[in-house]
Amino acid sequence: MISWYRPMLASRNGTLMELGISPIVTSGLVLQLLAGSRIIYVDQTSQSEKALFQAVQKFFAILIAIGESIAFIASGVYGHWWYELGVTNTLLIFVQLVFSCVVLLLLDEIIQRGYGVGNGVSLFIATNICTNIVWKAFSPTTIDTSGGVQYEGAIIALFHLMLTRKSMVPALKEAFYRHNLPNITNVFATVLMFIVVIFFQGFRIDLPVKSTKVRGQQGVTKYPIKLFYTSNIPILLHTALVSNLFFLSQVLSNRFGSNLVTNLLGKWEFDLGHSINAQYNLSNLDYNASRPIGGLVYYMSPPSSLYELMADPIHSLVYITFILSTCALFSFTWINVSGSSAKDVAKQLKEQGLQISGYRVQSTHEVLGRYIPTAALLGGVCIALLTVTADIMGAIGSGASILLAVTIIFEMFETYVKSAQEAGLQLNMPNMQNMM
Repeated sequence: MISWYRPMLASRNGTLMELGISPIVTSGLVLQLLAGSRIIYVDQTSQSEKALFQAVQKFFAILIAIGESIAFIASGVYGHWWYELGVTNTLLIFVQLVFSCVVLLLLDEIIQRGYGVGNGVSLFIATNICTNIVWKAFSPTTIDTSGGVQYEGAIIALFHLMLTRKSMVPALKEAFYRHNLPNITNVFATVLMFIVVIFFQGFRIDLPVKSTKVRGQQGVTKYPIKLFYTSNIPILLHTALVSNLFFLSQVLSNRFGSNLVTNLLGKWEFDLGHSINAQYNLSNLDYNASRPIGGLVYYMSPPSSLYELMADPIHSLVYITFILSTCALFSFTWINVSGSSAKDVAKQLKEQGLQISGYRVQSTHEVLGRYIPTAALLGGVCIALLTVTADIMGAIGSGASILLAVTIIFEMFETYVKSAQEAGLQLNMPNMQNMM
């Protein structure tokens, strides 16, 4: 799995979280698409069928974890399974990787049963991404580079360079623009993207709805349709798709070497970090990672700077077209498979005794159809554009990881506020009603 997709899948190299939530997300993606295409039928109104569908998702996630664990070991990531690891160590690694996936499923189940806020998968993703950002900003780890020993954390490195360099201007220049290590520009880009994504979270249309049972202003309320109608689902599904293709390409390249088939899928180069020359850092995949230089996966990988965007315009054009189309497609497909399409929402409003003000009950589906599909498509495109922008600006991690973190934290905050208000707590946040 390529290094910049690891934070989004809560994956960490060389630990029990090697696979992260990739099996869980992939399982959900495949089964939801099967349900949406009516290959399998799931009655969302039946609690027993929903419970069975979730159980199948978990079982399928374990099967995927078994397959990915075997692929990891067979590809030689940890050394040759027979000559270097031996049968005993190979079996221990396999059991640990699969067992960690089972533990994640159990933790997700605990949170979904009401012992936490949101869901476990989102919590794992947000925690891992935020940990990565804080570590890249404040890490006290020292790294040996061609320019001398430097601190990994961008902010700590800023003060270190200002105190150790003879001239202030070159020290600030290096702190803001140093290569292959986090710099202050990356920190500013990350903060800016957090603000921009939160700003976009506020875009929505409020449709006035009224109760068919209560007359007067007491029965009037609003049904919000947000710009990010499907939230972070498009970029999460896009990440799951791309990371699995990258994983497959790396496994085939490691196992069969360079040939016509593997090079067509993806050609890889091991990046030694250039200015990072310490043997210690060869194990740090953030700075010494394989990167695609050709094949299909190369055109699916994001440009990491404005220079890379301009240097290879064909790669940039293909990548932007790919992420825009996949996010829009996933967003539009998701409303049909998740029970949030115009037809489903109209049915829910009718069951609750609500109708859109100024329209008949029979017209609810038609009115919602003007907004929901458009919001889904436009929201998917906006999420893709924000992701590309964050990548070009050099935000810490990747554009997709920043977007995921912000949307997850924002939704968890909204969930907490709603739960607190339902419990009768008075929160001193006068603008919160306008945000939600």
